[in-house]
Amino acid sequence: MIHRLLPLLLLATAASAAPVASPATIADNAKLSATLNWEDRQDFDFAARGLIAAPPAPQLRDANGKVLRDFAADAQFSGPAPATVNPSLWRNASLLAKAGLFQVQDGIWQIRGYDLSNMTIIRGKTGWIIIDPLTTVEAAAAGLALVNATLGARPVVAVLYTHSHADHFGGAAGVITAADALAGKVAVIAPEGFMAEAISENVIAGPAMTRRAVYMFGALLPSAPDGHVSSGLGPVRAGGTIGLIPPNDSIRATGDTRTIDGVRFEFQLTPNTEAPAEMNFYLPDFRALCMAENANGAMHNLLTPRGALVRDAHGWSNYLLAARRAYAAKSDVVFTSHFWPRWGAEEVSRYLLVHAQAYAFVHNESVRLMNNGLNAVEIGEAIALPPPLARAWFNRPNYGALKFNARAVYQRYLGAFDGDPVNLDPLPRNELAQRTVAAMGGAKKVMKLAAKAAAAGEDRWAATLLGHVVRAEPANQAAKDALADRYDQLAYRAEASPWRDFYLSGALELRKGIQPAVAPGSNAIAANLQVAQLLDTMSVRVKPEAALGKPFTVAFEIPDMNERHLVSIGNGVMLHELGVSDAADATLIVPRLALIAMIGGQAKALDLMQAGTLKIAGDPAVLQRFLTLFQPPPATFPLVTPLP
Repeated sequence: MIHRLLPLLLLATAASAAPVASPATIADNAKLSATLNWEDRQDFDFAARGLIAAPPAPQLRDANGKVLRDFAADAQFSGPAPATVNPSLWRNASLLAKAGLFQVQDGIWQIRGYDLSNMTIIRGKTGWIIIDPLTTVEAAAAGLALVNATLGARPVVAVLYTHSHADHFGGAAGVITAADALAGKVAVIAPEGFMAEAISENVIAGPAMTRRAVYMFGALLPSAPDGHVSSGLGPVRAGGTIGLIPPNDSIRATGDTRTIDGVRFEFQLTPNTEAPAEMNFYLPDFRALCMAENANGAMHNLLTPRGALVRDAHGWSNYLLAARRAYAAKSDVVFTSHFWPRWGAEEVSRYLLVHAQAYAFVHNESVRLMNNGLNAVEIGEAIALPPPLARAWFNRPNYGALKFNARAVYQRYLGAFDGDPVNLDPLPRNELAQRTVAAMGGAKKVMKLAAKAAAAGEDRWAATLLGHVVRAEPANQAAKDALADRYDQLAYRAEASPWRDFYLSGALELRKGIQPAVAPGSNAIAANLQVAQLLDTMSVRVKPEAALGKPFTVAFEIPDMNERHLVSIGNGVMLHELGVSDAADATLIVPRLALIAMIGGQAKALDLMQAGTLKIAGDPAVLQRFLTLFQPPPATFPLVTPLP
């Protein structure tokens, strides 16, 4: 094969050279392309159908002129796939590069392409019912402005959150006010458990999860054929302000109904599927079915690379079957929180069935192989969707990856340990790298072996070898550049957008060092933290050595919540209990929001005390010691190179 004739000097290519797909990458992408169902053009019809208004400007900007979403940049994702992009992922990017207001059917519209997710608008008797108001306030406000300008201005009478991920509730303040929701002037409806899940999922592991999300969604990459091309579920996450307006009504059981501004809703709860708190709903007056994020235009994640609890593939499949049984025959259209709708009862039925079969297959086959002795990595190598399932474009791994999902099923049942005693107590990765490189004869020899592997198109093996060198010799820039080149090639092959963005972000770290993540906007979700959640977050930031010595206690009295939390420090651990009346060595009396602001650094204790908002009783020395216990997590840390 041509790619086997590449010289061993391949890895010495200057990092500044224009990105080029290797012959091996080109060959692998061509091999995959030959298996894909290119004659099926249905999605191109569905994705374009119903467009009635484009964005009024080429960019969405905030009040200061900062670009939050560049619609014009999407024009580059058209035509044949370039050599630097997997052809299946390029198709995904070109389909998602369509923004504007789309009519789903009479009385139902969607804002698509403004953000990672969709915002659905339903016409009630007197106003708009908004489903999933995007990630950011600015994007949601711009979407609603386009709706009102095109269809005629109406008030928003209700907002529904289909599930507990920020790209489906973060923009609520762009379409309603928190005051109207609190007063009940606007219905805000969510599945049971929404608030706890919306706040807690990213709180405890928030710093690590956020850092990984920067890589997963390509936040450091340019939108380009050699950079970020698609997020898999949508074009890109819009910048701006993420907020949270709490619901004032919860759906507690499948079969619950609501009539909202004259529109009838029938709900199906689907907990622990794509989100811990999620729901589908059916609109009998419109013969329309909303599947939230439980059905998509691509395979989803059972374990997202940014990190999360492992999702239940078996339960997910069953909920899809239940929705099909209950609603498919009486649905003229199915729409979702990402991608585009699908029309016709027969298509709705097929779509739900083949989706359900795919998730069931990933679960069942992973478990079968697990029970035959394969570990998680081996299952990922062995598993392949049956051809009829793989040929359905909505089962292609443009977002979730089949290998990753198979490993997730294994992890859900058996955890990270594979049963081999050698993995009970493995060496730390940096020590393993140093010993491996030394045993193989040193870094130069390992790099030569990696060059030979790369010349043969064996980029995974080359990357493994070079990864050891980079960790064994952190100052070896030649090894870093060589590994970055291999990550480029793996990215250009990747069918899943998160994999592509992880590889390219890793390559950027190797070439230029750790890049600070520029926040696309502010995050106001923390204002909704309950005190117990705030204390949970603090407890995982305690430095154990600072919490040794004489035990002590601190009470937090929260008058506006009528709560008292007793924090105890001893033996290197912080514990907290609600409603305990035991005497404390020191007591803070402070409202919830003021406490959040003080802990988060937005308010100073002295200022709060002078304003009478914060009161302190007991031993002030105890409080001083308490404040020395915590280690703030770094905003950035390396994922590819060794920790400093």
